[in-house]
Amino acid sequence: MIMEKKNLDWANLGFGYMPTDYRYVSNFKNGAWDEGVLTKDAFVTISECAGILHYCQEVFEGLKAYTTEDGHIVTFRPDLNAQRMMDSARRLEMPPFPAERFVKAVEEVVKANAAWVPPYGSGATLYIRPYMFASSPVIGVKPAEEYQFRMFVTPVGPYFKGGVKPLTICVSDFDRAAPHGTGHIKAGLNYAMSLHAYVSAHEKGFDENMFLDPATRTCVEETGGANFLFVDRDGGIVIPQSGSILPSITRRSLTVVARDILGLKVEERPVKLSELENFAECGVCGTAAVICPVGKVVDHGREICFSSGMEKMGPVIQKLYDTLTGIQMGRVEGPEGWIHTIL
Repeated sequence: MIMEKKNLDWANLGFGYMPTDYRYVSNFKNGAWDEGVLTKDAFVTISECAGILHYCQEVFEGLKAYTTEDGHIVTFRPDLNAQRMMDSARRLEMPPFPAERFVKAVEEVVKANAAWVPPYGSGATLYIRPYMFASSPVIGVKPAEEYQFRMFVTPVGPYFKGGVKPLTICVSDFDRAAPHGTGHIKAGLNYAMSLHAYVSAHEKGFDENMFLDPATRTCVEETGGANFLFVDRDGGIVIPQSGSILPSITRRSLTVVARDILGLKVEERPVKLSELENFAECGVCGTAAVICPVGKVVDHGREICFSSGMEKMGPVIQKLYDTLTGIQMGRVEGPEGWIHTIL
């Protein structure tokens, strides 16, 4: 498939926002979603009293479109993003945007911006950001009556420029989520909660935070933007389990890759902070970076170093990374239905 691309320095793109040609918009009014349209207007106009501005009714998703080795443009498991966004919306008393329409909107926006999809081998991808917010005026504390669903795309380079280096992470003194709260959904309010902890960690020279469970502060949860994954000394995968961890689509996919493709033992269970010394490798995973190695966790001065070291990915995490990115780029055959071909 031959297509004229935008004249960009694809190999040197950063991970940032670049306006593209079209975005998708649909409005919920009088109890129903309208048909939705593609628009060139990149700006949102809302009332000063819109519910999003006062009571934070907002949910979002993140996924990518890729150019495969054979030249097709594809996305990776968009049905799971659609379902997760519906789950997030229900938790915040927002009307779910139907999953079938979500996937169709992904197709429409990516096709309309096909010239912005980075070429195969460039290391870049097209990031897709669906989001939904309360748009009608709300002054009393209650759900809004009207909502807007939008989706834009932007070409991005690798999340970690210059190659992936193992991270140094600190155990945070802050909680990312409340017990029985909203930690398990993808809402902007959760990320706002993590920003002060993120800035504080950076000021102390750390790359990220390790948030602990909010009830007992003894078990590992996530970083705030990515899920953890551990490799034990026998090469098995151990994934932290908790009701306040966001169910990462990348992590769920890596679980299948590990168990069904690589034949590794996979455990999903609560992981105590006190047992980190027992693991050989640690990684954080999410849409942006796929999986990134962690070389060291610092718990208030106590250093927990993984034997995989601070120079490169450990062997098991490297296999996971290579296999999943291979599936996404069309180099490796994955489970049926994972790759959604658009063009």
